[in-house]
Amino acid sequence: MPDELDGPRLAPKQGPARQLIVFVHGYGADGNDLIEIGRAWQAFLPQAAFVSPHAPRPCAQAPMGREWFPLTFRNPDERWDGVNMAAGGLDQFLDSELARHQLPASALALVGFSQGTMMSLHVGLRRAVPPAAIVGYSGMLILKGDSDIEGYAPQVRGRPPVWLCHGDRDDLIPIQALMHSTQTLAALEVPVEWHIAAGFSHEIDPEGLRQGGDFLARRFRARRTGMTT
Repeated sequence: MPDELDGPRLAPKQGPARQLIVFVHGYGADGNDLIEIGRAWQAFLPQAAFVSPHAPRPCAQAPMGREWFPLTFRNPDERWDGVNMAAGGLDQFLDSELARHQLPASALALVGFSQGTMMSLHVGLRRAVPPAAIVGYSGMLILKGDSDIEGYAPQVRGRPPVWLCHGDRDDLIPIQALMHSTQTLAALEVPVEWHIAAGFSHEIDPEGLRQGGDFLARRFRARRTGMTT
């Protein structure tokens, strides 16, 4: 069993935490890679606490980094097997952090990058109380065999609003992954918005960073006021 997850945290800019935003980093990075986004977003989300856990495993291909699950590209189902293997540990961490701040499950948002987007979507769509929102950069929704929507649908327990961002020059996870993910989420009746970062590769562009923070602020505001949009 992996060690309990932990990572860097940012306290709310104003008062006690009213929201919890969890960053889920990519393959070969660690929690320090994304936590600074929280500082950029404090202007949008002054009452949010931020945490960025380190993935549970040392990365086989980047010894100084971490991985949520291994990638060998020899097994066509390794991403599906991987998100399922790692989901329990991340889900437990989310519950623990919510309890730390004495927040309800509905006060949660997930923000992933690359492999972290795969984890955020996989875990977020299965939580008994769905998060307020999921933001995903440069990643994709993982299905068994890449196409088993019918088998996936019964596993979806909630339909939180999702916002995805992808560079049109991404050579690690091509832009087609964004198209496939948005189409699949729509077929699953999950509300989804997206942004294509023109001229960017496997990275977060400044406009995507701004839009991601604005999306979370809008979703938390809508949740607070009981609005549906």
